[in-house]
Amino acid sequence: MSKPRLVKDYDKLDESVKQQIKLHYPSGFEGNLVQFQNKEGKTVSALPFETEEVYYLIRMTVLEAQEIIEDDEDYDDDGFLKDDVREEYEEKFDDIEEEEDEPSEDDDEED
Repeated sequence: MSKPRLVKDYDKLDESVKQQIKLHYPSGFEGNLVQFQNKEGKTVSALPFETEEVYYLIRMTVLEAQEIIEDDEDYDDDGFLKDDVREEYEEKFDDIEEEEDEPSEDDDEED
């Protein structure tokens, strides 16, 4: 089964998704933007990001990508995710992944 694709604006994302995106793109977003055709046939740029459940396309222009990083306290003046922030987020999301990886009673059953 394929993951649902979700096109969304960065400012409308949950904070935890934003934090995961920052971990995935510690040196900023602008170099990772892709272009696609929206429903109206217009070319749109977006940042791709994938979680266990969803494939996101986060709408943003190159200028918006630069401004997001410049305005975000989690990034330093050179546009890199600060080490202490990266470590905090890695710890936070490693804990979540470990919980998801724990076997459940259903994992032992065969289909």
